[in-house]
Amino acid sequence: MKGEFARTVNLTCVHTGWVFTRTVRNNAHIHVLAALKAGVVEIPFEVTGLDFDNGSEFLNKAVIKWASEMEIFFTRSRPYKKNDQATIESKNNHLVRKYGFYYRYDTTEERTVLNRLWPLVNDRLNYLTPTKKPVGYGTDRNGRRTRLYDKPQTPLDRLLAANVLTPAQTAELTAHRDSLNPAAIGRQIADLQTVLLKLPKEKTEQLYLASIPPALPDASRGVKIKAS
Repeated sequence: MKGEFARTVNLTCVHTGWVFTRTVRNNAHIHVLAALKAGVVEIPFEVTGLDFDNGSEFLNKAVIKWASEMEIFFTRSRPYKKNDQATIESKNNHLVRKYGFYYRYDTTEERTVLNRLWPLVNDRLNYLTPTKKPVGYGTDRNGRRTRLYDKPQTPLDRLLAANVLTPAQTAELTAHRDSLNPAAIGRQIADLQTVLLKLPKEKTEQLYLASIPPALPDASRGVKIKAS
């Protein structure tokens, strides 16, 4: 956690599951705001609200001013209540760390590779990966309470079912989905991950080893011998 290192900004639509991901230099508001602006442009439907935690990288004058001008309304979670952000917290694991690993990234080259990776990952998740959404509770054959889920759908399918797109947008997104080659996307993701495995590996391991206290006592302090 020492010094400056990259942060990954992810926006996830609660209704459709649509994701947008961007890695920035650090969590200064100027970089976070740039990622939010890019997300609003690239997400194929109007963003009318954003739900954040209480971090100052989001709740600051610059971001609030921009959102006000865009007529984007804010809500925020309760402090120290991660379940308020369950939809986005889950992306830390099965999106960011699954595809970008748990290494330290702090150079321009590493951020460039990450930002080449995320569009591929987003296409895979938004257009090609069906997900289930919880719709309520029921009981199993033994009378125990159990979660009920809807039929698996991709975020694109959920977006089309929401009827918020114009015919031109629908045609454009459907054509893009039909043009995707899952095998080619998988190969491109693997190639970029190979680069990510090499670039930060040594420094991340050195930082990890430096954090582990030595197993042996400090010999320079001498050895105490009990007086006879």
